[in-house]
Amino acid sequence: MSQQQQRNWFARHKVLTAAGAVVAVIAIGAAMGGGGDTDTPTAGAKQEQPAKQGGDKKAQDKAADKPKGATIDGDGDFEVGSDAKPGLYRSTGNKDAGCYWERAKDASSETDSILANDNVTGTAYVEIKATDKLFKSTGCGTWEAVDAKAKGTPGTTLKGDGGMFKVGVDIAPGTYKSTGNKDAECYWERAKDASHGTDSILANDNVTGTAIVKVGASDGYFKSSGCGDWAKTG
Repeated sequence: MSQQQQRNWFARHKVLTAAGAVVAVIAIGAAMGGGGDTDTPTAGAKQEQPAKQGGDKKAQDKAADKPKGATIDGDGDFEVGSDAKPGLYRSTGNKDAGCYWERAKDASSETDSILANDNVTGTAYVEIKATDKLFKSTGCGTWEAVDAKAKGTPGTTLKGDGGMFKVGVDIAPGTYKSTGNKDAECYWERAKDASHGTDSILANDNVTGTAIVKVGASDGYFKSSGCGDWAKTG
């Protein structure tokens, strides 16, 4: 099995903790090379979809406001500080978990060098920190720096396989419902930021049937993968 296939396999096999807050890549990382952290292990998760799905296009355009030239190519290894500036980035239009990204503390490519990683379908947000040493991206759409403080007119419906939505920009706070989910393929997550560390996860679940989630105004992001479309009910 190739490394990319291994990562994609992990992306489709989440582990929900009893605390309802952790989906981790590291458990299988040593055997598979798929993921892991030193201090913030994170999901080699399956998520994301095109940026358009979650909300109003004007809101997303606002969220995409970025310093001139602040982009990162969708393929390659980038040294943080020289090739890639720290900040919040967004990649859109990724299909079938074909996009893989990784934040790393060094260039050893060893499992314990991985700070966070993910397999992406749709839209992804990633916060690259000044303390990171390397950002890796394979098969992803171009990463564009976005204004973390941008506001917009968020939507009240979103695609169930849309990926990552910024609360207050792509999605309005409130209670959302998704129906018709089969075989626990629907995964959702409420997160406080885009660092993708386990401590950034506020709550998550793998769902069969109907899912109901309250997205709080203080939440940073909402992730959805393999779910039926979500509609705001309250």
